[in-house]
Amino acid sequence: MKNTVITGSGSFIPEVEVENNQFIENPFCMNDGSQIQNNNQEVIEKFQEITGIQARRYVNDNQSCSNIATISAQRAIESAGIDPEELDMIIVAHNFGDVIKGSNQTDIVPSIASRVKHDLKIENQFCIPYDIIFGCPGWIQGLIQAHIHIQAGEAKKCLVIGSEVLSRVVDPFDRDTMIFADGSGAVVLEGKEETEKRGILSYAAVSHTLNEKDFLYVGESFNKFGTDATKFIKMNGHKIYSYALNEVPKAMKYCLDKINLPLEHINKILIHQANEKMDIAIVKRLYRAFGIKKVPENIMPMIIERLGNSSVATVPTLYDMIKKGLLPKHQINDGDKFVLASVGAGMNINCIAYQA
Repeated sequence: MKNTVITGSGSFIPEVEVENNQFIENPFCMNDGSQIQNNNQEVIEKFQEITGIQARRYVNDNQSCSNIATISAQRAIESAGIDPEELDMIIVAHNFGDVIKGSNQTDIVPSIASRVKHDLKIENQFCIPYDIIFGCPGWIQGLIQAHIHIQAGEAKKCLVIGSEVLSRVVDPFDRDTMIFADGSGAVVLEGKEETEKRGILSYAAVSHTLNEKDFLYVGESFNKFGTDATKFIKMNGHKIYSYALNEVPKAMKYCLDKINLPLEHINKILIHQANEKMDIAIVKRLYRAFGIKKVPENIMPMIIERLGNSSVATVPTLYDMIKKGLLPKHQINDGDKFVLASVGAGMNINCIAYQA
């Protein structure tokens, strides 16, 4: 049988660490332009209580989405021990492309994947680079697409990257600015002819757009007294929370039910690092959906506390940190089964069941 297996991983965590107290002087406003009456210390404390975020990472002034994508790609390729010329496909998930310091303009021509291929100095004309714009679940969707190509015999080795620089598309007048971060993560996926089943076991993806399309969007600044027409990333946090809580466990259960895999056999759940309170609630509801009252300890590793929400980069970064031994309480050993899951703009949800 042909298995789709992760053979290498890499990530890039930006050097600039921004603590919550660095927002203490920010002029936070409501969406109508009125200034939030609570002092910023109270705003920050409430924010940290809900999200679990104490700090986040931003790129340096001279770095961009494609730059850091290349770094994580190089690390994944080195980890896999392959020649980059062997790659059949480079898939990059992002949402805003390259945005230079001091600008808010999205630059995705050529594609970020094409830039990564160029920066990796790959000459192979049959290595096809392309981007995915799929909200925060983009990296997992890239894995699903690579898996389909591998199983169809159209590719043998694929590089899948999630890279985002959100620090350049956030509104300084919006307290949601504190959620977002920068980062990049990547894996090499390979098709392996083996006698025992492992790698990607099952996947699921769903989309809701009828009433949910604008839960995450690009909109005007909350500063209503300026003349700047620049738009920034915006979200309706309450609606996203409710949507995720209701729909993500369903998608995850569907993914496992497709192969009759009991939740008790899952060793880890690697979920998009969006909001600590929300992620905990999602996992609790997933276990209840399987008739299990108590969530096992250490089932869900979290890195959002110090790294924030870097969108498509959160899950591959989490995976890479575990594989590199950077989260001492968490390991993924040969034979372990784990779940990758994410939810984000679209609204889109996806999930993969995987056996190491």
